[in-house]
This record gives sequence, structure tokens and C-alpha cells, in this order.
Amino acid sequence: MMYEIRWHGRAGQGVITVSRLLAIAALIEGKYVQAFPEFGPERLGAPIKGFTRIGDEPIEIHSQIYNPDVVVVLDPTLFKIEDVTEGLKNGGKIVVNIDDRKRLFEFLGSKKVYAYSVNATRIALDVFGRAIFNTPMLGALIKATSLVSLNSIIKVIKERFSEQIAEKNIEVLKRAYNEVVGGEFHG
Repeated sequence: MMYEIRWHGRAGQGVITVSRLLAIAALIEGKYVQAFPEFGPERLGAPIKGFTRIGDEPIEIHSQIYNPDVVVVLDPTLFKIEDVTEGLKNGGKIVVNIDDRKRLFEFLGSKKVYAYSVNATRIALDVFGRAIFNTPMLGALIKATSLVSLNSIIKVIKERFSEQIAEKNIEVLKRAYNEVVGGEFHG
């Protein structure tokens, strides 16, 4: 079985980093992985996509992810400029950084998906003092999907970042994991 994740954010929000953190955690667990970005014009704040594939067998596909099992939206303003749910499988999952769950359902329209939300911006501001919300979104995704264990993600974070930065990233990861809400089918 293969699971495909498409990440939506803006350049500078850590989309590439978070897609790779997830892939490395899955690799630690003995899974096959791919993680890669798609860039538009390279400028800070421009829409960007990241992709992660996780499989139980070698992955032979080498293209974008057009029909993801899950979509993760780091920046909800992207709903206004692109269809972040394009190609999302019926019954798929969407995990969104948003402070008002009702707005999420407005954005989704009649899409038949399982919807999850977390206020990753607030969590990041509380812990980092600035809007670094890629790691909280990873925590929310893990809770929504159980693709990898929280312990594997924590191990990867400890290896990737200095001790002080790792501690804060683990704190926001766990908070989002515990605060994400949803799972109800929408459509």
C-alpha cells in the first residue's frame, strides 16, 4: 500500500522541510519514501507544494501527486487563490491550519473528505514567538493519519535540529497532535 500526501504552503513556511521530516521518520520505520517540492517563481511568500509518498513496497512512480490521500494546508489564505483540494480522493483527509473550523467547511464546499483542523499559528506564536507552523502541522497530520509514530518524528527532529530548537519543535509537535480536532466526514 502507498500513501500520498500533498503539502500546501508559501515559500519560507517550511513545506520542503516538513515533507522531508515525515519521509525520514517513515524511512526509520522501514517504509519506502519519496519527498520532493514543486516550485513556482522562487520568491518568499509564493505558493509552494511539497509531496511525500510512503509505501510498504518500493515506489516506482516519479511524478507529482495528483490524487493525494491527504492534503495538508499550512496557510489557509491559499484557499482563496488555488484549489488545494484538487484531486483529493473522495474519503481522503485534509488537515488545515485554521483558527475557525466553520471557515474550513466553507472552503471545502461539497468535497467528500475527512476534515481536521488545528490552530498551528497560535501554537507556534505561543512557543516560538513567531509563525513557524510546519512542525505543528506535522503533529496534526500524524494524529489524523497514524502514518508514522510520534516517537519516530521526535527522533528525526532531535537529529535534524540543535537541542534548543529541537525542544521547541517537539513541544509544538505534541501540542498540535493533542489539539487537532475533526475526523468527521464532510460532503
